[in-house]
Amino acid sequence: MSQKTVYQALNEMQELSKEEQPFSFSFMSYSETKQSTQGVCFVSRARLKLTDKREQYLNADALIEYIDLDTLEHRRFYIPALMTFNGQRLILT
Repeated sequence: MSQKTVYQALNEMQELSKEEQPFSFSFMSYSETKQSTQGVCFVSRARLKLTDKREQYLNADALIEYIDLDTLEHRRFYIPALMTFNGQRLILT
């Protein structure tokens, strides 16, 4: 089985979000303002936010916004920190 890249996973996440289908993923957390991490974050049911408000915060080009469907929190993660998508490990290329 070939490995999926982070960008292939992001494309699938966008398609699933357009169809209002949830997916799971994990990423390594990082707060640039605090310069710290809370380790690996696992989100069991999410959808990407499809509206683009990225110009509002620092490093917006490297961040993706999502909604955690279990907590209804609006969050974001760094693209290079994406580790898994629907249980499949990802590679960054």
